[in-house]
Amino acid sequence: MATIQLKNVIKRYGVGKTANQVIHGVNAEIRDGEFVVIVGPSGCGKSTLLRMVAGLEEISEGEILISNRVVNDLEPSERDIAMVFQNYALYPHMSVFDNMAYGLKIAKLPQAEIKARVDAAAKILELGPFLARKPRELSGGQRQRVAMGRAIVRKPQVFLFDEPLSNLDAKLRAQTRLEIQKLHRELGITSLFVTHDQVEAMTLAQRMIVMHAGVMEQFGTPEEVYTRPATTFVAGFIGSPPMNLLRDAPNAKPGTIVGVRPEHLDITALGWALRVEAVEMLGAERLVYGRWTQGNDQEMVIIRTEEAHAIPALGATIHVTPRADRLHLFDASTGKRL
Repeated sequence: MATIQLKNVIKRYGVGKTANQVIHGVNAEIRDGEFVVIVGPSGCGKSTLLRMVAGLEEISEGEILISNRVVNDLEPSERDIAMVFQNYALYPHMSVFDNMAYGLKIAKLPQAEIKARVDAAAKILELGPFLARKPRELSGGQRQRVAMGRAIVRKPQVFLFDEPLSNLDAKLRAQTRLEIQKLHRELGITSLFVTHDQVEAMTLAQRMIVMHAGVMEQFGTPEEVYTRPATTFVAGFIGSPPMNLLRDAPNAKPGTIVGVRPEHLDITALGWALRVEAVEMLGAERLVYGRWTQGNDQEMVIIRTEEAHAIPALGATIHVTPRADRLHLFDASTGKRL
């Protein structure tokens, strides 16, 4: 079974009092055949965590197990993993076939088996017509598929993806996401995928790890993370636009932050009074930005409405009512869900 277990994994740079701890005791278990996405903003530690699984970074404390084998002290080549990087890392002078076959040739596999593996991967990735081409003759999306093909032919226990779509434009990113989903359905290989893009995380993950400042804030399915965020950070990071987090909501207990997603605020005849400051037209929906004044405090509130609703005038006062069954409560001091 190709499971991945992270047991109180800690990473520090430096020693003694000057040490800088960047990963703070991560505990998680990735199941056999599961596709897990590690998501978070730049500098949160997500790539460092992945690189420790790969063996490219040393672990300061804790254990990493792959298929119930502790791999802390094993070289990357001994961990039975394959990694796909952001920059493709293809050899420009080699053909697509030779790029995909290179690792197998180094391992001295028989030529017939190398050809069979490359042809099979090329068929899955629809690269058959391009096997004789050089990387410079391919689009960005095709180059990324070659990089994935190079990983596939090795038949590893685990795939590790380090922001592999970052260099692609929006259309290619969406297309390649679908290809990665299809690839995982066909191969069923345990996968860890790092991204800063919450859309990638929500669409690709079976479960997702949300990282913030080296801490695992939440580990759950996309639906769990979206509908029941564990902290105010998760609530504000997952979702576009983010959840409204209000420190002075009516009838809220002191020390409590009230969260409500923009789609769960309805424009009504009565309710919270907001002054409209901006409206964004997004085709079938609109985002209305209203400023809400409560005593000396002011907060910006975002409302998502459908195109059937009348467009409120800038500067006008509108009233909104949150759906009572969709409110979220957080502790103001810890940020944790109540």
